[in-house]
Amino acid sequence: MKVLVVGSGGREHALAWKIAQSPRAEKVFCAPGNGGTRLVAENVPIAETDIAGLADFAEREAVGLTVVGPEAPLTLGLADEFEKRRLPVFGPTKKAAEIEASKVFAKEFMERHRIPTGRFRVVDSFDQARKVLASGEFGYPVVLKADGLAAGKGVVVCPNQKKAEDTAGEMLVQKKFGPAGRRVVIEEFLRGREVSFMVVSDGLRVQPLATAMDHKAAYDGDKGPNTGGMGAVSPSPLMTEKLFKEVLTTVVGPAVTRLLEEGRKFKGVLYAGLMITESGPRVLEFNGRFGDPETQAQMLRLESDLVDLLMAAVEEDVLREEVRWSARPSGCVVMASGGYPVHYEKGKTITGLDEAESIPGVAVFHAGTRFESGSYLTSGGRVLGVCASEPDLAGAMRKIYEGCGRIYFEAMHYRRDIGALKEERT
Repeated sequence: MKVLVVGSGGREHALAWKIAQSPRAEKVFCAPGNGGTRLVAENVPIAETDIAGLADFAEREAVGLTVVGPEAPLTLGLADEFEKRRLPVFGPTKKAAEIEASKVFAKEFMERHRIPTGRFRVVDSFDQARKVLASGEFGYPVVLKADGLAAGKGVVVCPNQKKAEDTAGEMLVQKKFGPAGRRVVIEEFLRGREVSFMVVSDGLRVQPLATAMDHKAAYDGDKGPNTGGMGAVSPSPLMTEKLFKEVLTTVVGPAVTRLLEEGRKFKGVLYAGLMITESGPRVLEFNGRFGDPETQAQMLRLESDLVDLLMAAVEEDVLREEVRWSARPSGCVVMASGGYPVHYEKGKTITGLDEAESIPGVAVFHAGTRFESGSYLTSGGRVLGVCASEPDLAGAMRKIYEGCGRIYFEAMHYRRDIGALKEERT
């Protein structure tokens, strides 16, 4: 069959790379793709938010499966349009994707259905925010979240009242995140360890993916602003068998069931970002798609056929496929443009890619790149994901950092501590 991957990031390169290995995939397209996806798929110049254009292309090419990577097209109703045209698509409908698109909806959904999460208040004006922050209800640090999508940057941990009020002003008055900040969630700061937990859902049942641990902060030691993700390891060193079962039965299983009951049948990847506290797992956020950069690490460990798994979900029989994972751990380090996640320049020449990939076991997934006149240039904040899988995590990280050392573009930066276990969020 022909398979279309929608998106242009490192997650989409990893998905296209894995899909291209399937005997069922006679041809892979990526829309719009990036400089690296051209190596495993045919890039198609259609924006990921051009819903009608993507559906027209899938119809014209008789695409047998469309896999949606990023959140934006899902929140715009891509899956709805494809289902209306009877085009097989892997990804939740607009109503189901609201669990990611709206922090307010997600928190109120969890509250309704007693899915464990932190205490919170919703405000829609600066005066409301200031009163809540001054009340001492949550203490400090406190977390402020823009309601809508903000590319992973709409969550701010505020150590004191001044920082919290300044952040509330940026979101609600200065409109730093545009419409995404019309409402703000004020949430208690949860202490513990963060893990990512993902399942493939067919709307009724779930098939867990290999666990992973993301590193969100921009700089070493989990310092600096939140980003879309600066690295990941799989499996998560924090996930025990007991905890795995607890998350399935108290978080993701109930979430899929309750979404179905509310008329929001969820078919796709349900991603729970969790804080493992002294009182057990608490949901920080839900996403309605594969993680990034967790997917890059996970795809290196997936031994079974990804197309078989995704088609089983589309056909509402997700448990029919045996999903096999390598026991070898994997990691991913994101190489970012200087200044990311705030201001950064594009168009920097990238060198050393062949040298990095010549290291046995190293794979480099492109994110913010373009290919022009025989050279790769930067075109985004997160530029590359350097990945490897080895018998032990330390060995994988050594290879990854050796690969990073062979790559160069002006003003690049990356964390040097991915894979180092942090005992507590501070």
